[in-house]
Amino acid sequence: MTRQALIIDCDPGVDDAVALMLAFGSEAFDLLAITAVGGNVPVAKTARNARILRQIAGREDVPVFMGAERPLRREPAGAGEFHGAEGLGDMLPFEPDAPCADGHAADAIIDLVLARPAKSVALAVLGPLTNLALALRKEPSLAERLGPVAVMGGARSEGGNITASAEFNIWADPDAGAEVLATGCDVVMFGLDATHQVRATEGRISALEAVGTPMADAAASMMRFSQRVERKIVGWDAPPVHDPCPVAWLLKPALFELKPCRIAVETESDLTRGHTAVEFREGVAGSLPHRWAISADADGVFALIERAVR
Repeated sequence: MTRQALIIDCDPGVDDAVALMLAFGSEAFDLLAITAVGGNVPVAKTARNARILRQIAGREDVPVFMGAERPLRREPAGAGEFHGAEGLGDMLPFEPDAPCADGHAADAIIDLVLARPAKSVALAVLGPLTNLALALRKEPSLAERLGPVAVMGGARSEGGNITASAEFNIWADPDAGAEVLATGCDVVMFGLDATHQVRATEGRISALEAVGTPMADAAASMMRFSQRVERKIVGWDAPPVHDPCPVAWLLKPALFELKPCRIAVETESDLTRGHTAVEFREGVAGSLPHRWAISADADGVFALIERAVR
């Protein structure tokens, strides 16, 4: 079996944790690196959290690189209320045995992609797009050499989760989002329109808890925390599990329906900062270089998660 070479850029984060467990446990991936960015919590914590999750999964073979501390031109803004002050929900953090790899995440992305055949390395971006924007600024040819860039971010028909029209990952660094989308990267975006269809119901969480492995316990713990927080803040019994969606798509594309489009990000208006303008009409957009996820098979996504954490 030919494995998909993959880099995961993330800001763990409880749903990032579930996505990482999905990737760590899936034999279909040649997981080249985890690159951490500041987002849900500061980058020192996201890099530590990625290393904690790597240790739980027994995947110390995968290097973790620390990346951008702050957005391109904004003040950092976290989401600790949805992820816990340390970014891992109820899990008590600890100092992992293995350190971060040397070098900046943006440089690691460049080096890993350029060292392999064009279009052979996929990138899953589960947090703000800062690291990728920095890498593209330094090495513009990266846009043509990367395989699919599967992004968790944005919102259209569902509206936003940080403002009326903006999803957190894009809102946190809209300038990075705008820059990446303006390049030739093959961006496939999984916004709230699709991820709100993938929810951690009581039955799905209980099924993970019944598996009983360390990876399953970690994933279920993250979902239990989200369940409690979403009930309190939003009033939902079944929280959406956003970040596994891009990873699940790379594993099994048939789980998602995609639609060609052009996506642009609002960067100047405080009122609509981070809004993703998703245009499906070629006559209006001129061309449709991106893809937008409009539906998801939630049972299929959770089946992949359960299989991976076993």
